[in-house]
Amino acid sequence: MSRTGTTDDGDELLTRLGALTAQARAQAEMQRSRVELAIALQRGMLPRDLPLARRLHLAVRYTPACHGLNVGGDWYDAFTLGDGRIGLSIGDVQGHNIEAAAFMGQVRAAMRALASVTSEPGEVLARTNDLLLSLSSDLFATCTFMRLDPCAGVLESARAGHLPCVWATADGKSGLAEDEGGPPLGVQAGTAYPVTRYELTTGSMFVLLTDGVVEGPSMRLEEGLDQVARLAGIAAVAGMDVDALAAAVIKGAERVGHDDDAAVLVVGLDGPDAQP
Repeated sequence: MSRTGTTDDGDELLTRLGALTAQARAQAEMQRSRVELAIALQRGMLPRDLPLARRLHLAVRYTPACHGLNVGGDWYDAFTLGDGRIGLSIGDVQGHNIEAAAFMGQVRAAMRALASVTSEPGEVLARTNDLLLSLSSDLFATCTFMRLDPCAGVLESARAGHLPCVWATADGKSGLAEDEGGPPLGVQAGTAYPVTRYELTTGSMFVLLTDGVVEGPSMRLEEGLDQVARLAGIAAVAGMDVDALAAAVIKGAERVGHDDDAAVLVVGLDGPDAQP
């Protein structure tokens, strides 16, 4: 056997391995850059400030997923409507890539714009649904949109394929909102979304969340929601502030073993004479 031939074959193999390694590194770096861009896009589209209103307390937590170099399209939003009431939304775009993050921005912007025309929750979801269908995208989103009157303690809610919210009252009772809901946004044209009305009492709390908080390989959805309901009940009866509850809920997301975004929006209401 020729030593020269063996050496040449070895050198060629090493050259090929080096080229493949460099190619793999370049692809990994490109994917990492895409994830960083998507996360920056997500954070740039989320609200910088939460609205202030008498009796109202709001707190949010958000953890983007980048497990496996993926990124999702979860969002939350809270803003003041033209009549002084508060618009609230939380949702989740199907998919885990930069397209999902960009679509999330479109949905959130559309809902804000449409809420300036009509803030009735069912109408906001119906018009957003029709707008998304007109874009001819393959993506869809689940969402809950609420309109809150802090002074009157009235909360109106409509749901588009999203998981239910959690409620709790100062006497320690808690559970899941039982509004009817409709299909996700961007799926079916001409969909109507029923509205459910809630009367909020002093010290009551509502927790809006995405499934990354309560569902994953290590926990079933029902178990995760039940844990959040128990946390909210304890927080309400103990007079815990909304920020502490939001922190506790997002901390619990670590136990579900998820690789998805996790978003939490907590709404709390003081007594009629309380100051913001």
